[in-house]
Amino acid sequence: MGETLFSTSFQPDPQSARDVLAFVLTPLGAFASDPDELEAVAEILGAAKCEAIARWHSLRTQARRN
Repeated sequence: MGETLFSTSFQPDPQSARDVLAFVLTPLGAFASDPDELEAVAEILGAAKCEAIARWHSLRTQARRN
């Protein structure tokens, strides 16, 4: 198993367009460097990035209604 090079307690704010955009634009290489892992990471991150955008949009729509 690989060595942890960086760890943080940062939790992105799903209401923050900046946080969501930063996550969505983060390249796969930030999450995996092993070529054998890239496909699996791409699949998982693709779904997570879509969920982050959907959640941000939903929260933004709710805020407009209030």
